[in-house]
Amino acid sequence: MTTCNRRDEDLFRWPVSTIDGPALFAARRIGFLGPHGTFTEEALQITLARGPENVMEAIETRPYPSIEDTIRALADDEIDCVLVPIENSIEGSVSVTVDVLAWEAHDVQIIREVRLPIRHRLITRPEVHFAQITKIISHPHANAQCRRWLRRAMPSVPIEAANSTAGAVKIVSQSEEPWAAIGTAIAAERYGCVVMRDNIEDHDDNETRFVFLSRVRERQDFHEPYKTSVVCEIMKDQPGALLLILQEFAHRYINLTKVESRPSKRRLGDYIFLVDMEGKLDDLPVHDALACLTCKLPRLTVLGSYPIGKPPVR
Repeated sequence: MTTCNRRDEDLFRWPVSTIDGPALFAARRIGFLGPHGTFTEEALQITLARGPENVMEAIETRPYPSIEDTIRALADDEIDCVLVPIENSIEGSVSVTVDVLAWEAHDVQIIREVRLPIRHRLITRPEVHFAQITKIISHPHANAQCRRWLRRAMPSVPIEAANSTAGAVKIVSQSEEPWAAIGTAIAAERYGCVVMRDNIEDHDDNETRFVFLSRVRERQDFHEPYKTSVVCEIMKDQPGALLLILQEFAHRYINLTKVESRPSKRRLGDYIFLVDMEGKLDDLPVHDALACLTCKLPRLTVLGSYPIGKPPVR
């Protein structure tokens, strides 16, 4: 096996955080997918609560109406760091996040991931009783993740889609009708509602992976396992294109944790590949594999090299 010495590639040149701890704790403004009361905000609050003393008081958090708006605010230097969902264990990848990172946000990096167990709640105004509920409102993903419970417990109640779980709770809080929302406990508290039923999700192991994004790359010297995420673009109609990519990792015994295809945005049947692997850019096998792929592919983009999120405590 040959080694690559192309350490001058733009692939590896990137501003790197110089603070002692995780880069996100150096931020003074963190944006997240809003509105207030989303699972993203819940993940952000939990992460900040585990950070250095007084960090929650030192950091301003701002909600944004969409994933695109959230990431664009970071790219435009409006804020220092953002948190967005990227994958759910039931629904799969969050395609908007993946596509924005792959095609639009070339000036940001993933610096850390957070895994949050998803606990859905049936939420109403305080005076509403279970038997009175005439409509359920929530985000389509939340509805899908509670499908069996809804069919069993409320088979005749119509379901309406909302832009977010938090938005659904807000709608319910402002309505005089006996409606219910599927959402988070923090949304119920924020909008003056109550949790009528806890843990109505169909799968106990339902969890979402969120990623912090920044304009700097995370330090590569923390004593914890790392993950590196990349985008690989292939030639049109190139036989064995995926094998060409995978063999660079297989020859170096690099464990891939995810390989996903996404439309290339050029033509039907044309794809790019998103690859997550164990290891960091400073690891020689990872460096050499990626350096060799820059010679073989039209485009290879590093989305980030960052500590792996710990499984959530259930």
